[in-house]
Amino acid sequence: MSSPSGGGFRTTVRATADDREVPTRTAGTRTIPGPRRRRAHRIVPWSPPVRVPSVPVPSAAVPPRPPRPARPVALSSVTATAVLTLAGCGVLILHLVRRQTGTTGLLVGLGLAMVPLPFVLGGLAWLNQTARVPLRHTVFCLGWGAFAATTVAILANGWTSTYLTAHQGGLGEMLGADLVTPVIEESAKGAALLVLLLPLGQRLRCRGHRTDRPCATVLHRLPGPRPPRRYGRRPTLPHARGRLRPYLRPLPYLRPYPLTHDRPRARARPRTLAAGVVLGGITACGFAFTENALYLGRAFTDDQQQRLDSIGLGAEPSLRDFDSTVQTFVLRGLLSPFAHPLFTALTGLGLAVTLTTGRRWLARLAAPAGLLLSMALHGTWNAAADLGTHGFLLVYAVLMVPCFAALVCFAAWARARTARHGTRRTKAPEQARRGTDFPSA
Repeated sequence: MSSPSGGGFRTTVRATADDREVPTRTAGTRTIPGPRRRRAHRIVPWSPPVRVPSVPVPSAAVPPRPPRPARPVALSSVTATAVLTLAGCGVLILHLVRRQTGTTGLLVGLGLAMVPLPFVLGGLAWLNQTARVPLRHTVFCLGWGAFAATTVAILANGWTSTYLTAHQGGLGEMLGADLVTPVIEESAKGAALLVLLLPLGQRLRCRGHRTDRPCATVLHRLPGPRPPRRYGRRPTLPHARGRLRPYLRPLPYLRPYPLTHDRPRARARPRTLAAGVVLGGITACGFAFTENALYLGRAFTDDQQQRLDSIGLGAEPSLRDFDSTVQTFVLRGLLSPFAHPLFTALTGLGLAVTLTTGRRWLARLAAPAGLLLSMALHGTWNAAADLGTHGFLLVYAVLMVPCFAALVCFAAWARARTARHGTRRTKAPEQARRGTDFPSA
């Protein structure tokens, strides 16, 4: 140690290769870092990387990959509630149908009701190529129509028919079949579309059985900060006040055309109209399946009982012994398999127009008009059954056939229009590229 100079002490430290960066410290002195090693060849000329050929490693030498942690399963409380509700309605409707038809009649009715189902679902699936409705929504609508809507319809129709018959007699029975039944059934089927549009949905996290964290109960949220709402209230513009659109769930297949300079007002497009028809038709398809099973099973049970009473157990059965079952199958399975889908398609079409149009009067009138029109068409169809064979065939030829033809024409128009727009979107970038590469004079 040398003498102090400059008002301080200077420490001379001899650093080795092992303690280059270790600071030295003595009593009564301050810490001074030791000398650092100089970097040799600071400026090195760049050379391209040399690729070393990969040598195949035998599979036995490759270490096993560690198992990935179990991914959390997103469980929606709304989805769980819907599944439980539809399951309960399915058990209840099965019990109600079996009580009216018996076990044998139930099995026969289910088998005969399955015959027209693939044709109706195939036509709606063909139209769904334009609407592009997700599978989970179509399955929900099918289950709602087959279980929930039929449960509500059977219970409400039974109570209403009993009340009207007790107070009005034969007139009450006719009013219940021609007026009250269409209102109840179409309202029950149309409720499926409103349930899809409700802005509900709260995610729950369930880690599964591989981790220590238990699954959350369906009706309670896990502790922690609440996530932001997925479907919040949209800001309403002055021209959009008084409409249902800002308060409903923004489904991608029920949105209008995007606003542009050429189209400053919202307008419906073929996809949205086709989506309304698909949702309504699939809901009615499930409803018609359960209703056909009920009527066919009841007719088979009645025919079987009449045969046992008149002929006896010893005679061999023939097709003439089941005339009522054959007539019911021809009427409901062959002549009118698209009747219920046609009725509820009007409700879905009106709701699609309400959600996508830019005119206030049309947005307010389209959904109620579609529902009332479906009820009126349904009531006319029910009333035609009391007019005899000639009256029924007249109503069928004058009303049902043109309405079904109009629905088929609409489906063909929506498919062609969507295909044409898809072709334009595909050719637009190619045309723009050609115009850039080869400018016209």
